[in-house]
Amino acid sequence: MTNTFINSPVSITEIGFGRDMQPIPKRMEWAGNTYRFIDRGIRVVARRGESIMSTVTMSDGAQSFCLRQTGGMWTLLSIS
Repeated sequence: MTNTFINSPVSITEIGFGRDMQPIPKRMEWAGNTYRFIDRGIRVVARRGESIMSTVTMSDGAQSFCLRQTGGMWTLLSIS
């Protein structure tokens, strides 16, 4: 499986909430395409001082997407 590094802002156009009201992306738009995620993903939360960064790996059934959330902004880190 090849991992393609992207590091590009994306639009999360549908979101759900998990335990402790953690945001879970359900649909993403990037590079003119829409991707619908089929799972709740695997999440890692890191805290540095007052800032919180969350990284989540999601799947659309064909590919895996690694996303980072910092504040209200989402960044697509990689696709594999």
